[in-house]
Amino acid sequence: MSEGTRPNARKVREGVVISDAMDKTAVVEATDRVRHRRYAKTVQRSKKLHVHDEENTLNVGDRVRVQETRPLSKLKRWRLVEVLERAK
Repeated sequence: MSEGTRPNARKVREGVVISDAMDKTAVVEATDRVRHRRYAKTVQRSKKLHVHDEENTLNVGDRVRVQETRPLSKLKRWRLVEVLERAK
């Protein structure tokens, strides 16, 4: 194992901000497209992730990339990596 790499890479997700009402926290909905095991139809599964936003820069509708991190509060386990697209 080389310097700076971790044995288990942290998960990275992309999603849309659906709430920014909290201080330094945003709620991001990450949608994942998976194939149904029996019927082979593509199914969309979504998950709400509580994301740490230190500067309170996120707004509802922004597309963001988030990364898994240590628990920061009761529900917050993700941190903001980058804003992919600002809300129009």
